[in-house]
Amino acid sequence: MHAVTITDGAIAWQHQPDPVPGTGELLVQVRAAGVCRGDLMQRDGMYPPPPGTTPPELPGLETAGEVVGVGHGVRRFAPGDRVMAVVTGAGQAELAVVPEMVAMPVPDGTSWPQAGGFPENYTTAHDALFSQCELAMGERVGIHGAAGGVGTAAVELAVAAGCDVIATVRNEASRSGVAALGATAIAPADFGDHGPYDVILELVGADNMPANLRALATGGRIAVIGVGAGFNAEINLLALMGARGRIHGSTLRARALEDKAAAARHVEKHVLPLLARGALSVPIAATYPLADAPKAYEHFAAGGKLGKIVLVAD
Repeated sequence: MHAVTITDGAIAWQHQPDPVPGTGELLVQVRAAGVCRGDLMQRDGMYPPPPGTTPPELPGLETAGEVVGVGHGVRRFAPGDRVMAVVTGAGQAELAVVPEMVAMPVPDGTSWPQAGGFPENYTTAHDALFSQCELAMGERVGIHGAAGGVGTAAVELAVAAGCDVIATVRNEASRSGVAALGATAIAPADFGDHGPYDVILELVGADNMPANLRALATGGRIAVIGVGAGFNAEINLLALMGARGRIHGSTLRARALEDKAAAARHVEKHVLPLLARGALSVPIAATYPLADAPKAYEHFAAGGKLGKIVLVAD
């Protein structure tokens, strides 16, 4: 098979040995695979997969396709089933191995690009908003960096939950697209004017933390899941105490398989029905053939996109 491969800090489409499913694993013929910020960080040597999982030269944190083989002990899925999943790596390939525990069915009517761009972003957003921040109907949510894949997913999920969503978007040209998802799309500098916020989803980084604390409602929660613009922040503890607020951070990739399986089951129960009936759009900025992965990575790195960049099989 061929797979997206990191070679001397660059992305290439290279031959790799065919993977073999082990106990409890599915062999998937990949139809689509999203490109994530973590993939670029892995390319740059900053975000390796957990030890003992996938080779560090094979990126790809989410994948979707048809089951073509199964390992011993697989019970839920069979050859021919359409599945999608968050994986530890190696998802951007012609063939991928997926633990059955984290696999989710692809709803009828969902396109392969949508399926390829769904698992990582919607699992990350749902886990941060609902499992960690315990977002409730009618609360006000602030989402920083809302034009990217996780940002648009978070907007759609919070809107679906009946929340008032304020979304910061640095690129003015992308604000109308984010607003079309149901949010009030604003410039980052205007964030404080729209508070106070019950939940703030931080996808940008340290520079936003002073404004986040000033705009936090009593009992408010801040979830940090992105630090592309910096990771050292000065925290006003008095502001945090006064709001009786909480700040916490999270990543998905390094969690134990059982923890990721639990997150997948939450998404399957609460989010897949929305996807199945068309209440989620999974915004796609662009698609590229798997063999054109270098161009897809360049597009992602250039910034200014709205939604996901997805690699698709020919």
